[in-house]
Amino acid sequence: EVQLVESGGGLVQPGGSLRLSCVVSGFDIDDGTMCWFRQAPGKEREGVSCTSSRFIRGYYSDSMKGRITISRDNAKNTVYLQMDSLKPEDTAVYSCALNREAYYSESFYRGLLSAAGHLDYWGKGTLVTVSS
Repeated sequence: EVQLVESGGGLVQPGGSLRLSCVVSGFDIDDGTMCWFRQAPGKEREGVSCTSSRFIRGYYSDSMKGRITISRDNAKNTVYLQMDSLKPEDTAVYSCALNREAYYSESFYRGLLSAAGHLDYWGKGTLVTVSS
């Protein structure tokens, strides 16, 4: 059974930083693609970033580009999302998700982060609240 468990969310002041973690069991993350999404209250889910062994530098959507870094620790089968310069509008539930495939093409990752993207497994999410 594949499971994804997020952690690291919480309350942070504007301008602050958080690092989210997503621990994966039942699947080797080196074989697939890991992505982060977020959903703010009353809004549609939004793709944030993806990484895979074929796209190690990570693919970033415009929503948080320049303020986030996605990384991975294959030994721990864990993916991270470092978020800096957080704003109140970044308040959302952040979820990680897994696609069992990986490619070299940017269009693949762009597609995963779109509303039509297909992800095979999802975590339950971790709440990030940015407020003073």
